[in-house]
Amino acid sequence: MKHIYFIVLLFSCMTIRAQQVEYAAADSIRIEQILKQAQKEKPENAMLYFGKQFLGVPYVGHTLEVGDKEHLIINTRELDCTTFVENVLALYLCHQSKSTSFRSFCNNLRNIRYRGGKLTDYTSRLHYFTWWGEDNEQMGLVKAIDMGKFPFTATQRLNINYMSVHPTLYKHLKANPQFVKVIAAQEKASNGKTYRYIPKSLLNRSESELSCIHTGDIVSLITKKAGLDTSHVGIAVWQNGKLHLMHASSLNMKVILAPSTFYDYGQRQTSMLGIRVYRPIANQPQ
Repeated sequence: MKHIYFIVLLFSCMTIRAQQVEYAAADSIRIEQILKQAQKEKPENAMLYFGKQFLGVPYVGHTLEVGDKEHLIINTRELDCTTFVENVLALYLCHQSKSTSFRSFCNNLRNIRYRGGKLTDYTSRLHYFTWWGEDNEQMGLVKAIDMGKFPFTATQRLNINYMSVHPTLYKHLKANPQFVKVIAAQEKASNGKTYRYIPKSLLNRSESELSCIHTGDIVSLITKKAGLDTSHVGIAVWQNGKLHLMHASSLNMKVILAPSTFYDYGQRQTSMLGIRVYRPIANQPQ
């Protein structure tokens, strides 16, 4: 199928600064249709509802690495694990504010994806998911769940440097060496911080034991891979008393609600240590 692409200047009512947005006609049509249908159906769990709208969408990596300059890219036809979660959260925020406009969706996505909601250049994107979680919590969009007790029994001490150590793996860092120092400084500012997480060995516990995890929560998979904080993200779903993961799967090459339990999934991921949990906050102002 051929897609007509648009690059437009989107003006926020809160600022006179123009924001370049790239999307296909199919994206804006799809987003507004989903939001309008959700208003009619009034789903009990909006995160689950919006996540299901993307089931079967092909997994494609690096969809944000388009063009020479950083700009807001909307692509609902191809998703990776992070853009899947971002699109679902942006829809959720629109639904909570009772907005069905593509413009509102774009504004929400920009707020979610960029530090402080401000897109300046490549270094303003929230590349590590720890940054993503902290910034979105500061923006009042999500709440990090950390009870300081069971099942958050493990601690991660942050030591991220993967991007600055491997700049040639990133299109914009390779093309803009000056960005590497900025990223390295951002990494350094985060290092040494500690975060509690749920070990993957506990993901087979009952729903009552893991009641701190709700269907629709965003989960990040903690990794032991050097220089990284997380390896994957998705949405938690309880089914028949078992925890499952809805995610853009690079193995299945599409967005799926995994038929196997989250515990079984974790056992197959040798570098996975456990999960952190983020809960979208309802009733956001638009």
